[in-house]
Amino acid sequence: MKKYLLAACAAFLPACASIPKGLQAVDGFDLVRYLGTWHEIARLDHSFERGLVKVTAEYSLRADGGVKVLNKGFDPKKNKWKEAEGRAYFTGGKTTGSLKVSFFRPFYGSYHIIDLDKAGYQYALVAGPSRSYLWILARSPEPPAATIAMLVSKAKEFGFDTNKLVFAK
Repeated sequence: MKKYLLAACAAFLPACASIPKGLQAVDGFDLVRYLGTWHEIARLDHSFERGLVKVTAEYSLRADGGVKVLNKGFDPKKNKWKEAEGRAYFTGGKTTGSLKVSFFRPFYGSYHIIDLDKAGYQYALVAGPSRSYLWILARSPEPPAATIAMLVSKAKEFGFDTNKLVFAK
């Protein structure tokens, strides 16, 4: 577990809370509506998640005004669940979907919501500090195929290598 956390942190060290050039975090963001469980539909793969399936992220409020982040995923090779708990804080205004996240303080990585279903908060497209980090998240583990296709298309328009996406199992 410690190795999982260290790898997750090391991946974000180069550019703490930066957003990839040419991208913007969503405005009109409502944290309270974003709280709860999100299912990973697809991701650009990295060592800290490699091989994991059924990945979820659960967001809840912290007493200090930040956000508790609980990431979980199942490792079928080891037949066990892995989880990492972190904390997140806004990097600017609280209505912009741009946060810094730490699973191993004092190091923070960037978490930028670059597309969001503002009507229902049912899907989100999240970028890290570079175009090597991308997650497609949804409230349901099986969102409509049209929604997934639309998000993959947007990710491609934003300059992500969508051919390398790993889809949820």
